[in-house]
Amino acid sequence: MFGRKKRNKRKATGNHVTDRGAVVVDNTVTAATGNDSDVAGPSPNPATNLLIHDVLLRAGTRIMRNSLEKGLLSNRYGRESAKEMIDNRSARAAMTTFLVSRLATRSLPGAAIVGTGLLAKTLFDRSQSRRKAKRKGDRQLRRQQRDKTSD
Repeated sequence: MFGRKKRNKRKATGNHVTDRGAVVVDNTVTAATGNDSDVAGPSPNPATNLLIHDVLLRAGTRIMRNSLEKGLLSNRYGRESAKEMIDNRSARAAMTTFLVSRLATRSLPGAAIVGTGLLAKTLFDRSQSRRKAKRKGDRQLRRQQRDKTSD
């Protein structure tokens, strides 16, 4: 009794734990939908449907974001200039924006860091004279517009 080890009673065929998990998932899907033969979306494969929905959601988000940005800039700079400013953004600026937004949405500490940074930048801009800050922002946007247009 004292020197004996307990034997693993798992069957040698297949992975019992994974098989049981698949059965649980199938039972959950059937219970939730009431019908295990229908999958929401154009494809019978749920992974493909998820991919399709993800692409559509991201494309819609991008179109909406660009439209909002162009609308905000067009009030001050005109429709054509705003379009050029948004469309001619550098890859570095786009990547920086993506990474910062990703950091902000991943965790609460990330959101706090990004929020604090944006607050600090806003306070810094307000500490400068209003005219100087406007001129600097205008120069940056016009330079961005010119750089891509002259290529």
